[in-house]
Amino acid sequence: MAKYNKKEQYEQQIKNEVNTFLRQGLDNRALSFVSITKVEMSSDFALATLYWDTFDPSTKGDVKKAIEGSLGKIRSHLAKTLQVRHTPALAAKYDSQFEDANAIDKILQDEKDSGRDF
Repeated sequence: MAKYNKKEQYEQQIKNEVNTFLRQGLDNRALSFVSITKVEMSSDFALATLYWDTFDPSTKGDVKKAIEGSLGKIRSHLAKTLQVRHTPALAAKYDSQFEDANAIDKILQDEKDSGRDF
């Protein structure tokens, strides 16, 4: 088992709790296919930034509105489940790493198919 420092453990715990809450605790169809890919805590543990991705890229706009509208409910859930004195404020950002990786793969494949060496 990997060793984590306190900040990493807290980020992982928030990620797990939020993913579970999105699937089971909210009755919002727009959030049913959303995954929290990463959580970044500020150094003072006052802010947690949730990085999210959706399985259907065409719904990014609707999902963004739904997540931003649900941050209060998510924070309330975290306050009940996390055993900490102060629950961090939440922010949400779209995680484009998978789209970026696919774009790079496509460029590399196109270069390979064209027969050019790089």
